Formats: sequence, structure tokens, C-alpha cells
Amino acid sequence: MKDRGFTLIELLVVIAILGILAAVAIPQFARYRNTAYCAQITSEASHAFTAMEAYYTQHLAYGSLSDTNFTPTQDISVFIISKDPLVVQASDDKGRCPLGAYTLDQHRGRGTWSS
Repeated sequence: MKDRGFTLIELLVVIAILGILAAVAIPQFARYRNTAYCAQITSEASHAFTAMEAYYTQHLAYGSLSDTNFTPTQDISVFIISKDPLVVQASDDKGRCPLGAYTLDQHRGRGTWSS
């Protein structure tokens, strides 16, 4: 008679291996997801900054974000902190980015994170 199937030990070993893989993969996935949320905030700030600069080249004055027809992604807030120099700040409304708010400053030429 031929036995078919797996023994209990073999099944327990497979379940243990899957548990170890899940314990490693799930936290790593959460870090990748948070990195993606922060990248989205950076992108929104850059797009708003570019829209404000494009508006300036046409009108020789900075308008509001609504004047530029810029619409941020859902759950991302973008604010104009200052127009002279131009400072744009973006943040996640749901707090998914652990780095906080991203501020893009015209004089610094780069963005900074603040919690």
C-alpha cells in the first residue's frame, strides 16, 4: 500500500518557514510603503513649486495655487508659506509619512523635512 500526503512534521516545518518569511517581509513592506508616501509628498511640493514658477513667468507675480490650476493628490495638503521668497510646504493629511511635512524653499534650492 502506498502512503500519500505529507506527514505532520513536514507540514509544521513548512508553516514555520512561512511564519519566518512573513515576520521578515511584513515590516519591510511597511517601510517601503512609508517611503512611497514621503516620495509622493516630495513630488506634490515640487509640482506646486513648478506651477507657481510657471505662473510667475506669465504674470510677473506669484498668484495662489488655485490660479495655477494645480490640484494636489487626495490626502496631501499643499500650502504656500511665503511668496517672497517662494516657499511651498506639503504634508500628508493621514500622517502616513513618518518624516512629517516637506518644505521647498526658493533660496535654499532644496527641500527639508520637519516633524
